Amino acid sequence: MKTGIIVIIVLVLLGFFGCSKYNGLVDKQESVKKSWGNVQNQYQRRSDLIGNLVNTVKGSANFEQETLTKVIEARSKATSVQINADNLTPEKIQQFQQAQGELSGALSRLLVTVEKYPELKTTEQFQTLMAQLEGTENRIAVSRNDYNASVNDYNSSIRRFPGNIIAGLGGFDAKGYFEAAPGSETAPKVDFGTSSTPPPAASSAPATAAPAK
Repeated sequence: MKTGIIVIIVLVLLGFFGCSKYNGLVDKQESVKKSWGNVQNQYQRRSDLIGNLVNTVKGSANFEQETLTKVIEARSKATSVQINADNLTPEKIQQFQQAQGELSGALSRLLVTVEKYPELKTTEQFQTLMAQLEGTENRIAVSRNDYNASVNDYNSSIRRFPGNIIAGLGGFDAKGYFEAAPGSETAPKVDFGTSSTPPPAASSAPATAAPAK
């Protein structure tokens, strides 16, 4: 009789423990989704600002149309890559990052070309857009770091014992990181001053995988 009671108590305790671990993983998963939402918001803001910048540059006489076309095409491609917060696989994150990197490269070339049009650079609208883009690039860097921190916490939890057992039973899959490209330790500058040569485009290939604790 006593043995049966002990077994029941143990099962109840295990049930409470399992529920607690499961709920903890749910909270961490929701934190990742929230962080991803912030990333998307900042990239959407950048896309909107680039659209406004293109419209501003279009108004300048004889501006190089090929450069504008490449920005428009890269912006369209980057906008088309949408990832659901429930499907943040490493492959999807890499696809998203590559498309955004191509847009960054096209934007860099556009801004270098603008150097040939001093009358455009000095307009109030252009300068305002430059300031807004620079601020957005900084916010993107912060939101990406916050996202990676959330993913690291979540991925570590589903790999550690006994969380890995609960994760396996509950269908908790690992999430993808934003991976560092050369020069990504600093936010890209959107005002290149008197530079006459474009900076190298950000590599779409990851440098090293983000560590999991």
